[in-house]
Amino acid sequence: MPTQVIVVNGGSSSGKSGIVRCLQAVLPEPWLAAAVDALVDALPAAMRTSDGGIEFAADGAVHVGAEFRRLEAAWMAGVAAMARAGARVVVDDVFLSGSASQERWRTALDGLDVLWVGVRCDGAVAEGRGIARGDRPRGMAAAQAESVHEGVTYDVEVDTTHTESLGCARAIAARVT
Repeated sequence: MPTQVIVVNGGSSSGKSGIVRCLQAVLPEPWLAAAVDALVDALPAAMRTSDGGIEFAADGAVHVGAEFRRLEAAWMAGVAAMARAGARVVVDDVFLSGSASQERWRTALDGLDVLWVGVRCDGAVAEGRGIARGDRPRGMAAAQAESVHEGVTYDVEVDTTHTESLGCARAIAARVT
């Protein structure tokens, strides 16, 4: 069965979004991008400051509540529905709860051929990128650099500390069937 979904997991500022764009350019078939950042951007502003939503603390910590998890489950089901309808999808996510996040995706994508990708980046390098971006709390990238990978299993891993997005995308594309 050909790969239907590529799930790309890595911490903030690890280079996931650049890799996803490069994957879309190097893969021979069209692939849709589905980024968790788009889900967060789609939330009402009130959900970014409530216990039930998602909160970004000044120290870079991220806290998610029950209402966010409910909407996230619906989003995941929607991504899976697109793949089941024939679209190829690259998911750009941050597994804040490590293996539990992967299990939520496994459940949503049950029956689909999925390529699991880990994007690693040295915490100090990711933190520097986050500071340069200017749109992430300080400390977020460094805190997530390793924690998002805890207990997660991958088919392929790439490291953007010294490798550009295109090189990483080519390594991933070589694993797509």
